[in-house]
Amino acid sequence: MVEPDEFEWLSGQDKLSHYVGEHGFGMSFCSVCGSTLCGTYQGNVHGVTLGCVNGDPKVEIGMHIFVGSKAAWEVLPDGITTFEAGPPA
Repeated sequence: MVEPDEFEWLSGQDKLSHYVGEHGFGMSFCSVCGSTLCGTYQGNVHGVTLGCVNGDPKVEIGMHIFVGSKAAWEVLPDGITTFEAGPPA
């Protein structure tokens, strides 16, 4: 997750393609390779896909949501807080 006012694209913004759903949530993709780069809400970046970050982002998993529908082969880290569906309100 990122704070929208603390995020800026350094390069390649002209290569972004966007999908936005009816409630304002969306995703931005690389128009060259198709990689998902970030999640958006009402036009602002709110989360970055860590697989597209160079180097170690030094992020620790705080929780894992929707584990009730995770893939059978997915292995969750020990000691992490999990929720069968979304986190409590």
